[in-house]
Amino acid sequence: LRCCTAASVVTDGSGAAAEERSLYIMRVVQIAVMCVLALTVVFGIFFLGCNLLIKSEGMINFLVKDRRPSKEVEAVVVGPY
Repeated sequence: LRCCTAASVVTDGSGAAAEERSLYIMRVVQIAVMCVLALTVVFGIFFLGCNLLIKSEGMINFLVKDRRPSKEVEAVVVGPY
């Protein structure tokens, strides 16, 4: 019955090394996940900013097209012809 328990599997003193290795692997996985999440946030903010910049330029161009030149500018342009 003793050979089937979890405590009897690691009895040669390497249990601490195996636990330390699993902690190291878990730490590396946590760091990798945090790096991926950080990159996702950075690129999300970057692309959101670019999208807003493109939309704002489109709105500015739309407003510029709607503006009519003043009559003084037309008089100056039409005058020499």
